[in-house]
Amino acid sequence: MSEKSLLTAADIEKGFYPLRPIQRWLINTHFNKAKSTMMNIGTLIKINPAIDVERVINAMNETLQAHDIFRCRFVFHPETSELCQRFDGEVQPVKIVKWTDEEFELNKKYFLEPYFLIDEPLYRIFIFETPTTSYLYMDYYHGTMDGTSIGLLFTREIEIRYNGKNLNHAPIKYADYIAEELQTPAEELEAGNKYWHEITKFFDEKKHLPPADLHEDSWQQHRIFYNFKNILEKFFEGKAHKENIFFFAATMLAIAKSSGAKSSMLSLIHNGRFNAHERRIMGLMVEQYPVAWTFENDMTVKEFFEKLDEKINEGLTYRKSLGATYMDGSQDDCATFIFQKNIRTNSYYFAGKWNDTVELSENEWSAAENSLDIEVNANEDGTYRMILDYDAGRYSERTMKNFAELMDKIILQIQDEKILTSQILE
Repeated sequence: MSEKSLLTAADIEKGFYPLRPIQRWLINTHFNKAKSTMMNIGTLIKINPAIDVERVINAMNETLQAHDIFRCRFVFHPETSELCQRFDGEVQPVKIVKWTDEEFELNKKYFLEPYFLIDEPLYRIFIFETPTTSYLYMDYYHGTMDGTSIGLLFTREIEIRYNGKNLNHAPIKYADYIAEELQTPAEELEAGNKYWHEITKFFDEKKHLPPADLHEDSWQQHRIFYNFKNILEKFFEGKAHKENIFFFAATMLAIAKSSGAKSSMLSLIHNGRFNAHERRIMGLMVEQYPVAWTFENDMTVKEFFEKLDEKINEGLTYRKSLGATYMDGSQDDCATFIFQKNIRTNSYYFAGKWNDTVELSENEWSAAENSLDIEVNANEDGTYRMILDYDAGRYSERTMKNFAELMDKIILQIQDEKILTSQILE
């Protein structure tokens, strides 16, 4: 696939839209590395018996019809053979399948089958009815949908339609956003390219990742969970700084201390929606921002929070040029960070009720070959949990547990905003 789209305004008039940079990055990964269903975002839900299943189906079908992302098809351009996308496919309605309980358990392992990408639907929604239970299965291709689209926008719209209410706005087309994004002036993109080049050339594997204690040739994915002992949500009441900045700062300090360097670099994952217009777009909007920091100039933690926030906001102004970092691979080896709030994995709210989620068969893990992905979740009970997805050919489980414990210690230290960064890193 071409790394830079050759499509023109004339192609868009004919219905051929280029892949957005983040889409191209994910799909390149899918084609070049994936040995798994890494791009599936699937959830299986046991429907609460109090819910009217027919009304749910109607609400879902209305929502599917309303948004062009569900008409999206990846196709090869007939003249250039470039992989692009159209938004004129047939909407696939919710399918109802009647199985015995035994058939349901037997077939559950097939729910996360990989997508056929070319000119095929890029989502699957089923209602499975057994003699004892009804289930809802939703699965989306990550190259078209993200967590905000699924967990907030889609769910909220189903809720509105299920309750017979009218939406207070017309859906915004993802295709229109792509066309709008293509109008970004060349000088703006070039300024952003220069900015990100300066950031990403800063990366040094020996400084900006925890030291490897294993040196196996093959990449192996593994995961550990860690519940922070030294922080509760009530700590942030009345604080000027937000939770996401606090934990991002703690992670940058933990990276610097674990490596013994006086600098850090992390890729910050953001939902990519910055205004009321964008927050209504259903489609893949998430972006990944490299952030570099040097601790050579000592300062208080309070100052660090403020300056780090400024640094992140500075980078956000160049967001339309991030495609360069995706295509040249300059972010690929950097550790990633994401903060998420009120993530529930055991239940799912829709149609006015809580519904139990059902654990799916173990799936192959991401083939993106990342060294370290760091996720911090704020739980409903006021606690925080960290998930470390890491290359088990590079790190032992003990090393990752040590990193988590180090970060927990730093989290305790930086609750004192007067402490100096040099004291934490000593």
